[in-house]
Amino acid sequence: MKHSSLEDTQLVVRTIAQTAVDNEKYFGDLDAVVGDGDFGYSLARGFEKLLLDWDTLKHDTIGTFLKQVSIIITSRIGGTSGPIWGTAFLRAAIMIGDKQELGKADVIVMLRAAIEGIKKRGQTDLGDKTLLDSLIPAVDQLEQAFNSATDVPTALHQAAQVARERADATRELVAKRGRASYAGERSVGTLDAGAVAVAVMFEQVSSVWAQQEVQK
Repeated sequence: MKHSSLEDTQLVVRTIAQTAVDNEKYFGDLDAVVGDGDFGYSLARGFEKLLLDWDTLKHDTIGTFLKQVSIIITSRIGGTSGPIWGTAFLRAAIMIGDKQELGKADVIVMLRAAIEGIKKRGQTDLGDKTLLDSLIPAVDQLEQAFNSATDVPTALHQAAQVARERADATRELVAKRGRASYAGERSVGTLDAGAVAVAVMFEQVSSVWAQQEVQK
């Protein structure tokens, strides 16, 4: 498959949204270990609203669509998660502009822009025990696979594997951001809910994409 079109972008976003809703309790339980436990609930409410408003969104361009996603997410997800996730979608939208079709390189540029947005908005980076600890390595793997001319389904599968591995590795990290940071060294031995959420989302996107390819 040579391009990631508007329909492909919608598929990915809708899969992310449904994953957030379906895993509300799981993500919330993870967050409750050393955090305030509202991550799963907040994430689910924001993406639930996105799904409810899906048919009312403008679906003319990728950039316009992602900007609307950003607005809903920012306004509906509580706490710090709303601005962080909303910024990620907004940065991706701004970076892609009015492009109608996306090549593999464009996808990486969008994801890198989202990552930089998260870093700046959350004042965080790799190693702080956040969603970036699975997101950045997954995107690194995806870029490496794309540069090696790996097909999209395989590349997504590899990225999902890395996201899961790095999410599991957050057990060894000390939380430096969010409510979990108050626990200090006691946060060692626990999983970061945001990193796990990214891993689960990558896994679901990989699965849904593979199914789509089979149906073509």
